Amino acid sequence: TQSMLGVFTRAKSAREHFNKMISRTAYSLNRHSAPISFKVRRSAAVTGRIRVPGDKSISHRAIMLGAIADGITRIKGFLESEDSLATLQAFRDMGVVIEGPHQGEVKIYGAGLHGLCPPPGPLYLGNSGTSMRLLSGLLAAQSFDTELLGDASLSKRPMARIADPLNQMGANIQTGVDGVPPVRIHAVESLNGMTYTMPVASAQVKSGVLLAGLYANGFTKVTEPALTRDHTERMLAQFGVTVHRDGNTVTIEPAAALKATDIEIPGDFSSAAFFIVAAAVSPGSDLTIEQVGINPGRAGLLNLLERMGANIELSEQTLLCGEPVANIRVQYRPLHSIRVSEQEVAAAIDEFPALFVAAANAEGVTLIEGLAELRFKESDRIESMAKGLRSLGIQVDVDGDQVSITGGLLNDATVNSFDDHRVAMALAIAGSRAKDEVIITGCDSVATSFPEFTEVAQKIGLRMHKEETHVST
Repeated sequence: TQSMLGVFTRAKSAREHFNKMISRTAYSLNRHSAPISFKVRRSAAVTGRIRVPGDKSISHRAIMLGAIADGITRIKGFLESEDSLATLQAFRDMGVVIEGPHQGEVKIYGAGLHGLCPPPGPLYLGNSGTSMRLLSGLLAAQSFDTELLGDASLSKRPMARIADPLNQMGANIQTGVDGVPPVRIHAVESLNGMTYTMPVASAQVKSGVLLAGLYANGFTKVTEPALTRDHTERMLAQFGVTVHRDGNTVTIEPAAALKATDIEIPGDFSSAAFFIVAAAVSPGSDLTIEQVGINPGRAGLLNLLERMGANIELSEQTLLCGEPVANIRVQYRPLHSIRVSEQEVAAAIDEFPALFVAAANAEGVTLIEGLAELRFKESDRIESMAKGLRSLGIQVDVDGDQVSITGGLLNDATVNSFDDHRVAMALAIAGSRAKDEVIITGCDSVATSFPEFTEVAQKIGLRMHKEETHVST
């Protein structure tokens, strides 16, 4: 009784702390504050040494695996953004006791593989596609029904791509009309391992299938058409799960249990990407970003920028909880155009808004092929970035999933982020090279991945700030 009382007390304390933390910040899971715009003026050199917040992709996975492990998992460097907090809250709603986050530290009292409890209602995941797709796999074999909901943006994103392979494993998952959320997961007696060849490279779909494979009868094999980020595989190994890779095929064995561990999360490469590009396109810049994750499945931007002539140096390379990390130093050097093939897209899929900005500041015409997947992000990022850059005076031509960008001088304008966090941050970097003030509207979404974006930007010399837009009623 005393032990159970302690658990309930910790659960109550954790929830109270979470609610207090949410109320103190401008990025609660349901935003009700005034719309936010970024105002940016032309900046000089970008200089200094900074760190970016913890990796969002790894933060999601650390919470998920810690929640179903046996024992206590301690996390350092957890990203306190809307998306990551959505995942954390989902597991609290399923009975997992979680302390924090406090200054990036989280303590999870693992419930075990089969210890999750039915939530009191649908799990609301805000804008987080990673949460929805990975949770679909993890919850497919649970003994209770769940429903996954998202905000207006997430409710338009394709979920049949994860529901279909999970149903082939014996799951009972239904999506809304046209394969979009809500995702309804019904309890089944068991799942069967399968061999699945993915039609589209997607780390989220791969991860969802692998997480379901933890509960399946027999081995689960996933073959991807192009290598994607392997955070799930690396972290599963940290929790004691046997994972094999052979080329583009990953195999997971069903697990009897996951063993709790301590996780330290490196800086988020996708967040660092905006400042890497800012330094690469701003004359006189010399910027170092410390302890950034350089997972080969997602650091493709570095290779592309180096081909464009960027001066990038990696130092102090090491492994942090199975993930490669390094300090990234960028010194300005004029960029030139390149051609990016479809085979190069997967390893830089989230960084293309930033690369579009690099191309806009490069000499010549940059041609990028095979970008179809960009149309299924928080916005249609091909169209969102094309419209934004055109408003700034850059020639952007779109032909299906092929984009060509002609480098040139950027003008002042008011541009729309289409409520897409990466589009908003990319256009802010573009604005730092424009001849006069650029205003980016709809920037509330930046809180989903990088709440401190403008503050970090100011530290390295970028002239930008955020303003609330008050609408009279």
